[in-house]
Amino acid sequence: MSKIKTVFQCQACGYASPKWLGKCPDCGAWNSFSEEKQSPISLKSFAVAEPQCLSKIIGGKEKRTPIGINEFDRVLGGGLVNGAIILIGGDPGIGKSTLLLQAVAKITKDKEKATPHSPQKTKDKTVLYVSGEESPEQIKLRAERLSINSDNILLLSETLVENIIKTAEDLKPAALVVDSIQTIYTEELTSAPGSVGQIRESAAKLMFFAKRSEIPVFLIGHVTKEGAIAGPRVLEHLVDTVLYFEGDRGHPYRILRTIKNRFGSTNEIGVFEMTDEGLMEITNPSELFMSERPLGVSGSTVIATIEGTRPLLVELQALVSPTTFGMPRRTSMGVDFNRVNLLIAVLEKKAEIHLGGMDVFINVVGGLKIFEPAADIGIISAIVSSFREIPVDAKTFLFGEVGLSGEVRAVAHADARLKEAAKIGFKKAIIPKNNAERLKNDLGLTIVGVKDVEEVIENIRI
Repeated sequence: MSKIKTVFQCQACGYASPKWLGKCPDCGAWNSFSEEKQSPISLKSFAVAEPQCLSKIIGGKEKRTPIGINEFDRVLGGGLVNGAIILIGGDPGIGKSTLLLQAVAKITKDKEKATPHSPQKTKDKTVLYVSGEESPEQIKLRAERLSINSDNILLLSETLVENIIKTAEDLKPAALVVDSIQTIYTEELTSAPGSVGQIRESAAKLMFFAKRSEIPVFLIGHVTKEGAIAGPRVLEHLVDTVLYFEGDRGHPYRILRTIKNRFGSTNEIGVFEMTDEGLMEITNPSELFMSERPLGVSGSTVIATIEGTRPLLVELQALVSPTTFGMPRRTSMGVDFNRVNLLIAVLEKKAEIHLGGMDVFINVVGGLKIFEPAADIGIISAIVSSFREIPVDAKTFLFGEVGLSGEVRAVAHADARLKEAAKIGFKKAIIPKNNAERLKNDLGLTIVGVKDVEEVIENIRI
């Protein structure tokens, strides 16, 4: 008989130790070890696969089924792929369950149409929604608020993964939703639900079911206080697609961001607005982020950024004021804090703008988070505008990366950024000189190419 092994596993990073430790030597977390029993995996049930020649494998485009929510389909790469397993993470109350309930309602409305090769009668698609946290009555209350009432949405309150898979195999639904994976457990392990071993084994069983049956599976995952999906990273390695639902509770806007996607591009985003009737799609987020922009105010600039394949124009604000303490404050929301400090050092060294006695605050309006370096000259322009009390022209936008020697470097997708700005009504673009020399300007924009930080400062005046 196989011997059962007992290990202590860190619930933050998954590090395993034969004895209990107060501090994890891998991630540094305190009091994160819990005892878990691990039994050897039996290999008898696995079939031996034959190797295949790469040249003889017939490649085909995966079959996609659009959900019907355009912003959701965008982040998935065009639709739902058969057999895909999709993980959606986000803060509590951000709208994960609401989004998936709206998605399954769209899936059930999609009819399976008869074709000449399969002349069956049309039938509605069913979706199995498994909830390990909420009762069917609680889900019904949310569905009534969203005006969803379908006989094809089947609710199941279950936490044992073997029972979930058995029910899904009998029903053969169009999709399976598990809310949430941290509440699911398997009888093969004795550890508590939510532990690293239980999450890994339960997700692996659901992955094998999805690939074997070609039924797409949605997993909802909780996040830790650091913002990562609890589990820890074992979930992200198992699944095909990882989506993060971002947003501030003080703002009605929600960003659905692709972190990993085996069937499409990464860093794609979908924009939603949380309303009393659920999540509403924002088809033109650039106009939304520009709608409340103040005019003639210093410290406000517009940058053109790329999220996946989508160009976005967002407002970036800076506030520079004399500090009342010995150490000036540096605060950034929506952009990297270390990047802001680097750009402040470039301004002091190359442009002789002394900010050593100034507090500097940076904010991206709308709760959006920007990761690409093309926002560098926008950050510099906003800081200089606030420092010198010089408003930036309301019809001017910027993009470009700044190096440590003060040079402005070219960025990708310049054409898409310019087209998006021209569509909204901007007239002037301050961009890297190398981008400007390679462009064919047929959009009616005044394009100013800049090669260093000093030229950026000279051209932001009205």
